[in-house]
Amino acid sequence: MEMTTDMKPEEMTHRPLDQLKQMDYCVDSNPSWGAAIVLGFQHFILCLGTSVMIPTILVPLMGGNAHDKAKVVQTMLLVTGINTTLQTLFGTRLPTIIGGSYAFIIPVMSIISDPSLMQITDDHIRFIMTMRAIQGALIISSCIQIILGYSKLWGICSRFFSPLGMVPVVALAGLGLFERGFPVIGTCVEVGLPMLILLVALSQYLKHVQMCNSRILERFSVLISIAAVWAYAHILTVSGAYKHASQLTQLNCRTDHANLITAAPWISVPYPLQWGAPTFSADHSFGMMAAVVVSLIESTGAFQAAARLASATPPPPFVLSRGIGWQGIALLLNGLFGTLSGSTVSVENVGLLGATRIGSRIVVQISAGFMIFFAILGRFGALFASIPFTLFAATYCVLFGYVGAAGLSFMQFTNMNSMRNLFIIGTSLFLGFSIPEYFSGFTMSNGHGPAHTGAGWFNDLVNTIFSSPPTVGFIISLVLDNTLEVTKKAEDSGMYWWARFRTFGVDSRTVEFYSLPFNLNRFFPPS
Repeated sequence: MEMTTDMKPEEMTHRPLDQLKQMDYCVDSNPSWGAAIVLGFQHFILCLGTSVMIPTILVPLMGGNAHDKAKVVQTMLLVTGINTTLQTLFGTRLPTIIGGSYAFIIPVMSIISDPSLMQITDDHIRFIMTMRAIQGALIISSCIQIILGYSKLWGICSRFFSPLGMVPVVALAGLGLFERGFPVIGTCVEVGLPMLILLVALSQYLKHVQMCNSRILERFSVLISIAAVWAYAHILTVSGAYKHASQLTQLNCRTDHANLITAAPWISVPYPLQWGAPTFSADHSFGMMAAVVVSLIESTGAFQAAARLASATPPPPFVLSRGIGWQGIALLLNGLFGTLSGSTVSVENVGLLGATRIGSRIVVQISAGFMIFFAILGRFGALFASIPFTLFAATYCVLFGYVGAAGLSFMQFTNMNSMRNLFIIGTSLFLGFSIPEYFSGFTMSNGHGPAHTGAGWFNDLVNTIFSSPPTVGFIISLVLDNTLEVTKKAEDSGMYWWARFRTFGVDSRTVEFYSLPFNLNRFFPPS
């Protein structure tokens, strides 16, 4: 039976919208205090995946033990809480968590494998010396974002960004992380698959179920799912289901394999230079600068996605520049405290804004409070850090998808009947997946990246930049959009849609969303 409709074609079109209309709370609107606290705790739980996994990968390679790993996790949580507070108060003011970044693993691995450090026979001393070398590289390389941000150079550069050029960057910021999704679930299907199914059921199929006059199952779907499947995974662990499993399976399935609960102290306050004075090397610093550039581009895309999913207007150039400046401060704090990794915007927490339909800034600030609290009360924080990583991978399958879709939604502002636009988006997206996949596969097969010369810093520069899907997509889309048939850019790329948001005060919503608190705009006028 053929469906009929009396609607005219022009009545069936969906007009481009600067803000998503289905969000329950936008950036500067707040849910009740009770709901905000639970939502903040949900954001805290979600960010634990990266905060635990990066030290789990790197600390043993440095010669560190379980106690060292627990201390690094505590430090990363504390610095993440501080950086998130600073970013949401004085940076972009978007509800973004500034957490650890996998982009720094390549240069950090290069420092770990430095012959001068590898020859140290005492594991603890090697761990300390390696940590100090990483700290020095982070401190020096943080100057890139500090200078680009506070000099407003990044804001000037962002005037060349169009909605068309941002499509591949934001989309790849989410979809480019596909390797952290189902491939990880596949290492522990009996835990990961139920988590994925339950999360989709609660957040989508049961989202209209109301309890206490609130859509609790939708808003707290991640928290409820993790709690239920975590309990199920613990039952499997204590019953001995993984006693003879492989090391990889145990790492992703067991609830006690992280060894953080027994190793973490009850109370401990991480502090700057707790590992000793940083050491500085030009070779290490140049390699780390590549990761800082990747972090810069990935965060720019994530800021755009956060604005979209928090129902805010596109961030003006001076706001992006301000945010990058504060992220440079975040990298400096990473180096001073010793977190092993630099900072970037947490993509999974950006996706959670869309999943809960709550883009409130106060929720993320409450989450930062939880990070600082549990970083100090180490034993309690370690309890939550024992959640199997497979559970986080299941949430990533949904939340990274939200971010990728937010990037694709920018196509509504462009002329998708233009062959120029189809070429730019198609080529940027395809190569954004293809080039990093080649670099990843080459590294897995050969033990080193395609760039393998005698200059370690050059190897890190090339291998780090071209292993990042958003960075590759950014380079290709920016070059093509600003060099290919440039006379059509203003008309086809959607620049006119963002024109009124590029200057502070032209649109009242820009003032509402991005003004500094405590009337600080008097001292730091936007421009």
